[in-house]
Amino acid sequence: MMTKRNKIIGTKSRSRPAAATPALLAGGNPQIAKADGDAPVQAYIAAMPGWKRDVGRRLDALIVRTVPDVRKAVRWNSPFYGIEGQGWFLGFHCLTKYVKVAFFRGTSLLPLPPGESKNKDTRYLDIHEDDQLDQELVASWIKQASELPGWVP
Repeated sequence: MMTKRNKIIGTKSRSRPAAATPALLAGGNPQIAKADGDAPVQAYIAAMPGWKRDVGRRLDALIVRTVPDVRKAVRWNSPFYGIEGQGWFLGFHCLTKYVKVAFFRGTSLLPLPPGESKNKDTRYLDIHEDDQLDQELVASWIKQASELPGWVP
């Protein structure tokens, strides 16, 4: 559609471009804008590359099954999960060869998640392509983490 301004400067108006696929940052981590709710988390998961997308779907489903009243958001290009008024208890992030799950109060979980952190409270679980996820153990960590005071940035 030509507007009066477009006629004057000789340009055509352009229709809005279709939603672009999110850019992948270092390690294949999707670049998703900071936002609250399930929709940005699902956009992040949908943009996860290759086999990592299935890991993201399984983690998200396990978290929702284990903590039905979970609060979701995307912060710092990563999905975050928390309890309203308590802060965040878990987040995950794509790296080149694995998906890193962060339990923000992981040193309080039993048994301890295997990955150490520079942060004294945080513990990690790294999920590689061919790993068999022990859903019972991970669900136990999720449940325990959701019952602790969360991380508040």
